Amino acid sequence: MGISTARPEPGIAVVTVDVPPVNALPVRGWYALADAVRTAGADPDTRCVLLTAAGRGFNAGVDLKELSGAPGHRALVDVNHACAEAFSSVYDCPVPVVVAVHGHCLGGGVGLVGNADAVVASDDAVFGLPELDRGALGAATHLSRLVPQHLMRTLFYTSRTVTAAELHRHGSVWRVMPRPGLAGAALELAREIAAKDGALLRMAKAALNGIDPVDVRRGYRYEQGFTFEAALGGVGDRYRAAFAAGRPGPGREGA
Repeated sequence: MGISTARPEPGIAVVTVDVPPVNALPVRGWYALADAVRTAGADPDTRCVLLTAAGRGFNAGVDLKELSGAPGHRALVDVNHACAEAFSSVYDCPVPVVVAVHGHCLGGGVGLVGNADAVVASDDAVFGLPELDRGALGAATHLSRLVPQHLMRTLFYTSRTVTAAELHRHGSVWRVMPRPGLAGAALELAREIAAKDGALLRMAKAALNGIDPVDVRRGYRYEQGFTFEAALGGVGDRYRAAFAAGRPGPGREGA
């Protein structure tokens, strides 16, 4: 369990997240993921990184119980930095990163997927940002890379999810298939990418990042400022405490 790396074929590094029960990562889990992706990408023999997960779903975001159990705001600052590191490790990886998504992909999971180069998903995969229901903001920067602007806003305001099939129609998911075929399909795409010249792949990744119209690092850090503002104002803590206790949210604030 935890974060592991395997090399099933030449040129391909598979980074797997396995943090039961739902792959909601604590602070050190986000840092471990960032280290694994960076280490895989730094290896000159790597031409593609495949990011996948074990268990019930791809990623459930931040471990909110860890946040709720810590006094003050130190834990929130730590998790903000940890998530930023993990998301950046995917975006800044010097080789293409393919993600294989099954089940739930929520919160920080969208941050990882939105920063990836290609997405393969099972037909039971759902993507969403329940941030407002958890007293936070963030990763709209990354959701906007998966869906058009107005849909992104609607999903964010309502905390609704979108299916892999819907994302496929928008062009942000490469392939959708039944869960038993996900690993094979993701590896097939990684293999096709890894067959290219390694030096040219690294140039291509740098070039595509260089022409990206969205500065994902600055956008996400800007969003994180509002998460901290919500915490300072108390509303964020109330929603996180309710979630940790299994209670409904405290209702409308600021009305």
